[in-house]
Parts: sequence; structure tokens; C-alpha cells
Amino acid sequence: MNLIASTPDIEHHAGCASLAELSERIARSTPEDGIHGTAYAPLSLVRISAPTACTPSVYEPRLAIVAQGSKVATLAGQTYRYDPLNYLVVSVTLPVTGQVVEATPEHPYLCFRLDIDPQEVADLLADAGTSHATQGVDPGLYAARVTRPLMDAVLRLMRLLDTPSDVPVLAPLLRREILYRVLSGELGHRLRALAVTDSRSHRIARAVSSLRQNYLEPLSIDDLARSVHMSTSSFHHQFKAVTTMSPLQFQKHLRLHEARRLMLGGAMEAMSAARHVGYESPSQFSREYKRLFGAPPRSEVGRSRNVPQV
Repeated sequence: MNLIASTPDIEHHAGCASLAELSERIARSTPEDGIHGTAYAPLSLVRISAPTACTPSVYEPRLAIVAQGSKVATLAGQTYRYDPLNYLVVSVTLPVTGQVVEATPEHPYLCFRLDIDPQEVADLLADAGTSHATQGVDPGLYAARVTRPLMDAVLRLMRLLDTPSDVPVLAPLLRREILYRVLSGELGHRLRALAVTDSRSHRIARAVSSLRQNYLEPLSIDDLARSVHMSTSSFHHQFKAVTTMSPLQFQKHLRLHEARRLMLGGAMEAMSAARHVGYESPSQFSREYKRLFGAPPRSEVGRSRNVPQV
């Protein structure tokens, strides 16, 4: 007698096959640990062969889908786990603490990362006829369940890398489909809110972008609030709802992360880096650096140099 598998069994089998293919394709494209670019600039792939320490870093807007292993991201005490069942969306630039928690040389952490362009999201919403304002304001970071349609679109983009000549024409279409699947997902309204022009979240996203571009400049909260057509008190409240910190704290984190980047990647001395990002007091810089990164600049840099930032 022939037995026919039930629908859940078929779905489970298909899901396992999709994950296996995604893992194999990422592993093939990442011969060593680190972040690897691809023929399609918005797409990068990550491989890490051992658990990492908690590492503060600045997350830019992107989608992260794990094919193997798992990682956690912590924002203001809230922890988000992303693994083969859950993807992570970063909808605005955010200082986040990340840690790979499951990875071995035999089964490394493998991750698909796709940059998110807010303007592309806005255009997609307009085309779909859903570009209406939403008044809720949520944190600019969330994790959600991977759906079958989303995984299918991701795999088609990965397969496209095998034919580089097709990438310029077809990759943008697949990226658009992937964003559409995310917007259609269980928490897609959060990403949608940040792209709708007349929403509060979109205004905060513009302010975050302005701070990101001008973080070395003196900060005027009143001017920043006016630039996005909000009162100062409302701006403070909404900014913290999206980023979990005040504008001043956000600017301070960006400056400290830039100082760390200069010391790690540019081999700049601690005091030179401090002055470059606007600190006049070496003791204040060392104190605030230790508070954020867990160690004074000199020892933390010595420990972290050459560790991949994922």
C-alpha cells in the first residue's frame, strides 16, 4: 500500500531542503570567516566558525536570514534571536550588541544579509497601494518567522549568483520581491511605518539618518525636531520609541563606535580617535568608552583587533 505524506510533513521536508540549499550556497561563497561581498552589492554573506563575545556595533538597515547556527541582538535590554526559523529586520540605523551563540567549524554560523533602502520600500508600498500613514511607533529592530514565500525568493536570489551576467537585471527584481514578503509578514507593519512619508516613524527615520550623517557636528535637539516638523517634546518621545535612546545618547554611541572603528581598522591611537570624534577630555572618553564596550580603549582594542564584526 502506498502512503501519502501529510501536508505538514511535506512542508517540513520542503523547509529542511530549502535551508540545506541556502546553507550550502552560503558556505560555498564564504571560504573563510568574515563578511563576504557578492556580485550584487546590497547582498553580503557571513560565516563565523565559533561563538563570539557580545560585541557592540552599529547595525544599518538590513534583513538578516540565518541558514545555520544562531545569533542574538540586544537593544536596550531586549534580546532578539535569529536562527533558521527567525529573521531579523533592522529598519533604521541602530547601535546594537550582537553575539553569535551557535557555531562550530563543522557547522558554522551562516547568514544572508540584504541591505534595505527605505526609498525602495516606499516605492514598493506606493505600487501596492498601501502607502497610508500609520500612527504607531515601534522599535526599529524586530525578529519574525521565516515564511515559505520569503525563503523561496531568497533562494532564487542566491541561485542568481551562479550567473553573474543576469545579476544587474534580475537581482533588483528579486530584492523587491523579498522586501514585499517581509512587508507582508507578521511584523511587516513596523517596516511599513518607517517608509510611509507622513508617519511619525518615517520622520524619526529621517532624523536618525541626519544624525548618522552629521554625528560629529554639535547637536541641537530643537533644530533636529523642527527639521522633521515635530515639537521638541514629541520628538524626544518618538525618537526613544524607535531607537530606545535619546538623540544625545544616540549621537554619543555613534561617536564611540566611530572611534572604535578608527582604532581597530585604522590603527589610530586612542587619544587621536577621541579628538577626531569630538572628545576634549581623555578621561571622559575612556570612561564612556568603557561603559559601552566593557573595557578601556587600549585593552579593548588589543583584545578585539582582527575579530570579524558580524
